Amino acid sequence: MDNASIHKANIIRKRIPYWQHRGLFLYFPPPCSPHLNIAETIWRKLKKEWIVPEDYIEKETLFYATDRALENLGYELKINFKRFNTN
Repeated sequence: MDNASIHKANIIRKRIPYWQHRGLFLYFPPPCSPHLNIAETIWRKLKKEWIVPEDYIEKETLFYATDRALENLGYELKINFKRFNTN
C-alpha cells in the first residue's frame, strides 16, 4: 500500500482487524520512500528514460509511447529491483 489518504481512511482502518484475522496484512512504506513502491519506480523510469521529448508533442504520441513502453516492460525494458530487508 502507498500512503494515499484513502488507504488510511477510517473505513479502511476499521476493516484491518477483519482482514488480519483472515490472513491479510497491510504494510505501509515509510513516508518519502518512493524507491520502495514498484509503481513509482516504473513511472520514474518511464518519464526519465523510456519516453523521449518528441513523444510529448501530441497526446496521442504520448499515449502510444507509454503503451509501447509498458508492453515491453520485462522484455526489452528492464528494471533491476534489489532485494531489501523489511525488518
